[in-house]
Amino acid sequence: MEKRPFAELGVSQEILKAVHKLGYEEASPIQTAVIPAVLQGRDVVGQSATGSGKTAAFAIPAIEICKAQVHKVQVLILCPTRELAVQVAEETGKLLFFKRGLNVVPIYGGQSYDRQFRALASGVQIVIGTPGRVMDHMERGTLKLDGLRMVVLDEADRMLDMGFRDDIERILSAVPAERQLLFFSATMPKVIKDLIGRYSHDPAWIRVESHAQNAPQVDQVYYEVDRRSKLEVITRLIDINDFRYGLIFCSTKVMVDELDQQLHARGYATDRLHGDLSQAQRTRVMEKFRKRAFEFLVATDVAARGLDVDDLEVVFNFDLPNDAEDYTHRIGRTARAGKSGKAITFVSGRELYRLQSMVRFANLKIRRETVPSLGQVDEARANLFYEKIRGVIDEGKFEKQDRVVDRLLDQGYSSTDICSALIQLLKGGGAAAPAPAAKTSPPEARPRMEGPEQGQDSPETAEDEGEAPRPLGRTGKEEGMTTLFVNAGRKNLVTTGEIVGKITGVTRLDSSVVGAIDIHQRHSLVDVTAEHAELILKKLSGIRLRGHVLKLSLATTEDKARE
Repeated sequence: MEKRPFAELGVSQEILKAVHKLGYEEASPIQTAVIPAVLQGRDVVGQSATGSGKTAAFAIPAIEICKAQVHKVQVLILCPTRELAVQVAEETGKLLFFKRGLNVVPIYGGQSYDRQFRALASGVQIVIGTPGRVMDHMERGTLKLDGLRMVVLDEADRMLDMGFRDDIERILSAVPAERQLLFFSATMPKVIKDLIGRYSHDPAWIRVESHAQNAPQVDQVYYEVDRRSKLEVITRLIDINDFRYGLIFCSTKVMVDELDQQLHARGYATDRLHGDLSQAQRTRVMEKFRKRAFEFLVATDVAARGLDVDDLEVVFNFDLPNDAEDYTHRIGRTARAGKSGKAITFVSGRELYRLQSMVRFANLKIRRETVPSLGQVDEARANLFYEKIRGVIDEGKFEKQDRVVDRLLDQGYSSTDICSALIQLLKGGGAAAPAPAAKTSPPEARPRMEGPEQGQDSPETAEDEGEAPRPLGRTGKEEGMTTLFVNAGRKNLVTTGEIVGKITGVTRLDSSVVGAIDIHQRHSLVDVTAEHAELILKKLSGIRLRGHVLKLSLATTEDKARE
């Protein structure tokens, strides 16, 4: 069954704006088939499990037939459980965002009657509820169905299995004869066919087959992650696994742009791909990605369609896809040609129910894992660094530095202290070490990830704030360079790599614009090219680094003397 853009399905501009806002770039197969049929006024029987994207298939036409000026219940959607009723209500609410005057309310057992009474009395147009509570309100007279234009039975087979047959029949017998009836069920036992035959009128039968998971070599895991913590978690996972080549899928173009910038600012080599880029830009990005000119491509589903790339190590679902078919298409981009690969999915809140539905629908084999701690990440990074050093020593492909080493030994320094100091410099921790290139840095030079303090303001000190504006003027150490004062230092756990990454990520300038970096206890001095100093000042002021709001200014002689 084909997919088509929503614009070809005959829906309103308000719905198109809503689906664009939600990141639905095109309709799923069941949406493509169901929406036009319902908009034509037909009853519909859809044989499809949760996970196929069917909620939007009935919610969109349900919204379209409602009249905002009529303050009566016009659509009734029956669900087997309170969890599904809430989930359907939330998605419907997002889809009617631009339809002014329309309201939706879920009603189910366990929730306050008073709240439901007030919502129903306010003139809500769409009611989503469990059969038992719907019947309760009908008997109380608080739910009137004389203005009903559509009834939807979602997961009808589950409702019947749970013993709701009598309630469903009483509800269907009480609704107006002139209304549309939509049945959605994963299976079609005789009892459902009997209901369809008795209550529907010449329905359109639409069936979407369940698809088995089509990438058996893919190791699939998911993490329950708060939306605000996704950036922190993805950087931890990249570092602890030392991923070097992968795809990161986001649901919207805006999220693609934001994540690309955020990862770039942290020192990861990334680029982006979405529908707002010209064809020439997209072709250029894809060619660079195939040549491994950068590490991670951040993309939307439609933009990445047709991207044929081998040897991908990992696919991240930064945002959960809309349906199981999109999920299998995404993860199938790794583990090609008999090779293994990994698919990592982030879910937050009630998205877990959607993922579980996809698992059932597509027979997915996916397991839950816990987010690695900062200690685990640091240990993995240290082990990787150890292996790299050992490999260089074993191969013997390095230039001897006996003269320097002998000088240090002659001055009484131990060999272990000399090695430790060199490793510290390589990791970017030296006070005046040359700044690493942010976009192509090796894993040991990648910025250290932020801890629990992320997103929280660090207390400002008198030294950080300053009493008066600092005088302007070139104070750089080298010709053509200007020194910037940055109100973050060792106390804030910043590193040279993070500073370079933040500058290049936010400004999109090359790392060559950054010179020497001196990190002090509460501040840092950063040399940048004079021609770019004002741009860097403007772009970085107010940006967070390790949860600390940056304040930049041109450094003074007094700043340079401070410790």
